[in-house]
Amino acid sequence: MKLHRPRLKPSAPAEEKPRHKFKAVIAYDGTAFAGWQYQGNALAVQQVVEEALSWLDENPVRVYGSSRTDAGVHAKGFVAHFWLRKPIPPDKVLRAINSHLPEAVRFLKVSKANDDFNAQLSAYGKEYRYHIYQGPIMPPHLVPYWTYCHHELDLEAMRKAATLFVGRHDFRSFAAASDKPMNNCVREIYSCEVKKSGPKHVIIVRGNGFLYKMVRSMAGFLISVGKGNERPEAVRELLERHEPRTARVETAPARGLFLWKVFYRKLGGLEG
Repeated sequence: MKLHRPRLKPSAPAEEKPRHKFKAVIAYDGTAFAGWQYQGNALAVQQVVEEALSWLDENPVRVYGSSRTDAGVHAKGFVAHFWLRKPIPPDKVLRAINSHLPEAVRFLKVSKANDDFNAQLSAYGKEYRYHIYQGPIMPPHLVPYWTYCHHELDLEAMRKAATLFVGRHDFRSFAAASDKPMNNCVREIYSCEVKKSGPKHVIIVRGNGFLYKMVRSMAGFLISVGKGNERPEAVRELLERHEPRTARVETAPARGLFLWKVFYRKLGGLEG
């Protein structure tokens, strides 16, 4: 996968301030990126997006994302907001930005945003999907986006375990240590399902927020349940312990995870 950086145009006068706020839905293949957020020693999605928008606006542009994604994690419905100084219509922003982004990153939608909209703080929740391929041979074209499991999986056991994640819990046992203190590990999971189509298993999780590597830890444990290494009831036991994650909870590979959607309305259930 070839990535490039757009050539930046000269900046406008410093006294000119952004006036036009936009909301964007972004999809990206995270294989070659160090995640969404800037990294000191590797290329991040945020960097290439800001460089492309800065080229378009002829000014430095800062982009604010709905969340952070780990290195190698993909996104189908990542949301961001930003300001431009130029009064460019959203449809022209969409066409222009995609012509200056690497093929691994695409703006899917661009719209004007209200002044109080914040891609992260305005969200009610997010949906993540984790992809598992269980079969004798892994098709090569799925390798970047699916985690391979040669062991037969007990679907009903996985589904039973998945239901135990639903509700408001302390997810300390399903989070990896990060550079931020883990003071409040309580999150609410609205739904957790495991769907199957042939050899493809998809874990679909919706919640109001997620800790560092929480979804990958949940997926890793559900895989352990599917293999018969853990009982479904062990989910409840781990949640009730309120203790840091141990080696018992494996972190599933990043490549199988997608940030699928971010929700900004709640009308009898989550809507986009």
